[in-house]
Amino acid sequence: MLSEILNGLMSRYQERVPDVAAVIQTMIAEGIIHQAADIENDHIAFRTMGVPHLGVQSLEKIFLHYGYTKKDHYYFAGKKLDAWWYAPPAPQYPRIFISELRVKDLSARAQEIIHSYTDEVTTDPVNALNLDDSKAVDTFLHSGLWRTPTLADFKTLAAESEYAAWVIYNRYYLNHFTVSVHNLPTGYNTIADFNQFLEKHGFVLNDAGGKIKASPDGNLLQSATVAQMLTATFAGGDEYKIAGSYVEFAERRVLPQFANLTADAVKREHRREGFEAGNADKIFESTYTTQTEKMS
Repeated sequence: MLSEILNGLMSRYQERVPDVAAVIQTMIAEGIIHQAADIENDHIAFRTMGVPHLGVQSLEKIFLHYGYTKKDHYYFAGKKLDAWWYAPPAPQYPRIFISELRVKDLSARAQEIIHSYTDEVTTDPVNALNLDDSKAVDTFLHSGLWRTPTLADFKTLAAESEYAAWVIYNRYYLNHFTVSVHNLPTGYNTIADFNQFLEKHGFVLNDAGGKIKASPDGNLLQSATVAQMLTATFAGGDEYKIAGSYVEFAERRVLPQFANLTADAVKREHRREGFEAGNADKIFESTYTTQTEKMS
């Protein structure tokens, strides 16, 4: 059931994010992989709203039901976000990262706009789901929980919180998936090498905090493409270009205590685990105007 749900998420995400298919096809053309299934998915991420009946406390119930384990909490003061990551029930599944907007930390006007939409949800929708019905869960993860916003509301929110604007339009849709580069062939198995490959083929990288975002211990390196601008249709038929989503890349280095292992003996548990708030803070900006203006 978990595989079916993850496949459903990925198939729709690929339809909505042109860079996904483009990166995969370029990797195949270059001979890095033979097929999309060869890619190890480091993690997938969701964005949510911290309002009654929704947010992390609601969405996480789905993944906890399928055996995920809730791990560390992260706080992003500047972006007014909380986030947690979840370890998968088996190594073949991706980690999950769920962030949540601290709605109460926004201005009264922004809170009013958000609640005018999210107050349409009067009970926790996950409680009504049969979590043993993978098709029902798949449908839920691609359904709008509130009405389509107006362009005016979207712009007002974006002026204060681009994260809020993204979620009010996109709802819970999968925000991004992440290619694990450390298990790719030599020449592509570091973030530095993989970024070079991406840029050679015309992909635009998020340079907030540098194109390579590194954890203080130096063992988790990440990068991401900049979200492409997509034409969105708002309430009343207004059309406006907004940020879609992006593809992320991660290099988890072997921990010092396992440095003597041969390459073929290195498993997931020998590499740097978890996430890094400093890295994630800059990755979020792949959908922010400071980055997406490069795509216009």
